[in-house]
Amino acid sequence: MEAELVLVLEMVVVLTAATVLGYLMNRLRQPVLLGYLLGGMLVGPVLGWIHAESDVRSLAEVGVALLLFALGVEFSIKDLLKVRTIALGGGLLQIVLTVLIGGGLVYLVVPEKTLSQAVFLGAVLSLSSTAVVLKSLTERNEVHTAHGQIMLAILIVQDLALGLMLAVLPALTQPPEVIGTALFRAVLTTVLFGVVAIPVGIWVIPLIMRHLARTGSPELFLLGVLVLCLGIALVTARIGLGIEMGAFVAGLMVSSVESADHALDRVLPMRDVFATVFFASIGLLIDPVFLWANGWLLLLLVAIVMVGKALIVTMIVRLFGYSLKTALTVGNGINQIGEFSFVLAGVARGLGVFSQEWYGLTVGTTAITLLATPFWFKLTPHFFALAEQLPGIGGMMRASQVPRYMEVEEGIANHIVVAGYGRVGRTLVRILQSQGHKVLVIDNDEATLPSLRQKQISYLYGDASSELVLEKAHLPGAKAMAIALPDPLATRLTLKRAMSLAPSLDVTVRAHMNQEIDTLYQLGAKEVVQPEFEASLEMGAHMLLQLGTPAHRAQQIVNDYRAGRYREIIPEQSEDAVAADLQAAIGGLGGQWYTLPDDSLLVGRTLAQANVRGLTGATVMVIKRLNRLYRYPDAETMLEGGDRLLVVGNMKEQAAFEQLLKGKEE
Repeated sequence: MEAELVLVLEMVVVLTAATVLGYLMNRLRQPVLLGYLLGGMLVGPVLGWIHAESDVRSLAEVGVALLLFALGVEFSIKDLLKVRTIALGGGLLQIVLTVLIGGGLVYLVVPEKTLSQAVFLGAVLSLSSTAVVLKSLTERNEVHTAHGQIMLAILIVQDLALGLMLAVLPALTQPPEVIGTALFRAVLTTVLFGVVAIPVGIWVIPLIMRHLARTGSPELFLLGVLVLCLGIALVTARIGLGIEMGAFVAGLMVSSVESADHALDRVLPMRDVFATVFFASIGLLIDPVFLWANGWLLLLLVAIVMVGKALIVTMIVRLFGYSLKTALTVGNGINQIGEFSFVLAGVARGLGVFSQEWYGLTVGTTAITLLATPFWFKLTPHFFALAEQLPGIGGMMRASQVPRYMEVEEGIANHIVVAGYGRVGRTLVRILQSQGHKVLVIDNDEATLPSLRQKQISYLYGDASSELVLEKAHLPGAKAMAIALPDPLATRLTLKRAMSLAPSLDVTVRAHMNQEIDTLYQLGAKEVVQPEFEASLEMGAHMLLQLGTPAHRAQQIVNDYRAGRYREIIPEQSEDAVAADLQAAIGGLGGQWYTLPDDSLLVGRTLAQANVRGLTGATVMVIKRLNRLYRYPDAETMLEGGDRLLVVGNMKEQAAFEQLLKGKEE
């Protein structure tokens, strides 16, 4: 068969395998790039169907260039500045420490190694996965939380540092006697390239992009963008900085022009196709027999990487003054090795720094940490729930959650507590103050402090879900409380702990997803507001008025939907989906099953009469009676002997509930 047809055939085979395995990973809720790796491994080393590996890898270089070009276009200096202190200080410190510690351990422990191998490996370990972390944060609705913003800030710095690594690290492959000169030359070349690139990016690139956009031809615009990307990449490759560096800089140049989003939109489909080829080409180089033979070593490396990196990041975030819980959350969130580490590992292999064995172990470790990340994210709330109840660790975690700054008058009373001072919280505070109400704000974003001080609003700077912070808010003397936090788990914890401190407090809560509504009501919220449903109700009311419906009737319809907890407009869910939502809802709250004895004083009482929350602080979330489950039972649900009760609460609340079951009220 002709060489051209062989390449086309093998490209089809690679892309087919990547598509099938990528689809399978997607259905299993795993990163699709793992499917691409496995697809390449399947048709390469396992089945031996690919023979034109060098040609496939040449096309994969285009994928690398487009990946880094898109990274440059998506780079946001605005997002970086939001948390610039932890981003620039913490992000750079994390990279340096990971390179020093990771590379240093390799250099000290591994026989027959070189300095360049140790540094390259340390650099590979220092990068985390922006794609996987962002996906996990988005699925959990935690992008705008404090820990989510810190994670993304550090990831942005890592992505930015990748360009510098690609420019400087190859100089380490030079002989020891000239390595200093090589490093100086690499840095000088990078600086000179930057001196030229900055004016080109400011004046030349925007001019070219505007002329391309004015043609009105999508094809010409796309071709122009590709020529810019690959052309600058070829220039940097020619001067010794590599195509990756040039593609990233090209993306940064384009990111500053008004048509940047349009350029990215046009390039993304091509990027995704060629990036698939890139990840599949990595799979072509992975020997499954080697991985199997070194399985225990791989698992040991994964454990060392994930635990070690988590400790480094946790220490740094804690150093910047964040609570131990936030620091641990960030550390456990970005403790994997990222997809761009494949790029660095490929460069190391191409330069002869990594042998095939080193490359296989690096890629295998990276793939496993990426696979473990989503599971790690899901286990984190349960880990915290357990850790907070342990005598030593729990005390440390609680002690670190004391408000760092506070401006609250002694003995404050008859006030309204607002947890969260984002867009929703600010508007709410403005409305309450306009009516003469005394407001106390709880927030953990340091950027909000100047505004609160200027407006002379009482505040607590800290985590609203912390018991120590809530105690300082004087909840028993408050009129009401509103919870408008961006973090779903923090919202549930804040509500749960607020109700434990002040069981009769009137609390209004913002729900992030419709699955949370019943949970929040069950935990004690007086009113739950779901922004998307509220928007639809207001739009519906406006349209009814325009169509001639009387104002009182339109308002009554809206109020009926609200009184019914939006149930009439919530999509139907299967029993399995409801069970999964419940399981997610109690994550981090601490749940335990109890059997209600026939002689318990609770038998024959409704939940309202039993007053479980008022007496113990715990909450009954589920009642299992015979073969039927009553999820989120209402206040009028009667308790019967033999009922199985799922109760959420901390160790103290669980102990009090056990006493209540035995008939000893506390």
